[in-house]
Amino acid sequence: MTLNDSPFVRACRGQEVPHTPVWFMRQAGRSLPEYHKIREGIAMLDSCRRPDLVTEITLQPVRRHHVDAAVLYSDIVVPLAAAGVDLDIVPGTGPVMAEPIRTETDLARLRPLTPPDVDFVAESVRLLVGELGSTPLIGFAGAPFTLASYLIEGGPSRTYLKTKAMMYGDPQLWHALLARLAESTLTFLQVQIDAGVSAVQLFDSWAGALSEADYREFVMPHSARVLAGLAGAGVPRIHFGVGTGVLLGAIGEAGADVVGVDWRTPLDQATKLIGPDRSVQGNLDPAVLFAPWEVVAREARRVLDEGRAAPGHVFNLGHGVMPETNPDMLTRLVELVHRVSAR
Repeated sequence: MTLNDSPFVRACRGQEVPHTPVWFMRQAGRSLPEYHKIREGIAMLDSCRRPDLVTEITLQPVRRHHVDAAVLYSDIVVPLAAAGVDLDIVPGTGPVMAEPIRTETDLARLRPLTPPDVDFVAESVRLLVGELGSTPLIGFAGAPFTLASYLIEGGPSRTYLKTKAMMYGDPQLWHALLARLAESTLTFLQVQIDAGVSAVQLFDSWAGALSEADYREFVMPHSARVLAGLAGAGVPRIHFGVGTGVLLGAIGEAGADVVGVDWRTPLDQATKLIGPDRSVQGNLDPAVLFAPWEVVAREARRVLDEGRAAPGHVFNLGHGVMPETNPDMLTRLVELVHRVSAR
């Protein structure tokens, strides 16, 4: 079986599949004891820069859960750090910027990413492609809005006040920042594609903080620039955000082949919003995995039923695997999805 004939790639393209493929966001690490063991004493960013560690961590859930695709172990701020942004991923907090970007002078410090900046990512992908054989590898990047929110706020935020203050108050600076981030994101994804990934996912994790009108005016053009830049790359493009139920129509228009849907919107309803020509990905609530198995099985069957409304369905969670998740539950879930959806 070639990678293009894998159930995952075929589902992304809306083609017939032997079973619904499944992978999990944040499956590489987080809940696995073997991940915590190999990461012991190694900072997050440092682990992302070591191809040997990236390879091993990416392979761990494939070995354990028998998922239909691997996802590159990395972080959305890796290209920012590679381009010279002074940042750290603080345990329990997330990415923290030493000098936030809030003025034109600050923006001048943000240089474009070049392929040599992320040679270690290309090397990781090449190693993984050799190890994975017929299992596809998914590359990913943060979308311009989500990266901008970290850069402007200086770290994670619940309100995005500084981000929205720039968006509304200085739209010229805003669009200049997102345009620069879009080009760097495009470069970062192209490096991964050139090294051999079979698909890419654009994470606009925090786009759900926006109204549809603001998304269309201030964000969608820059995400669309990234997706359009990859249109001829020959790999499926997935676009995902959290809390984006009101944005699904616009996200469908942004240009991805697959739209990831969080757990709040049933996949059959999401398909009506996204359009009938896009595959969907999702969308079991990650919290369901803490319920008894019979509840997990019931909810997984519901997601599979709702996913049949789309031309293609990639089973996933509605967001990332929570660190406290029992890995055995994920293994059982993969087996259930494969068995129930077998054609």
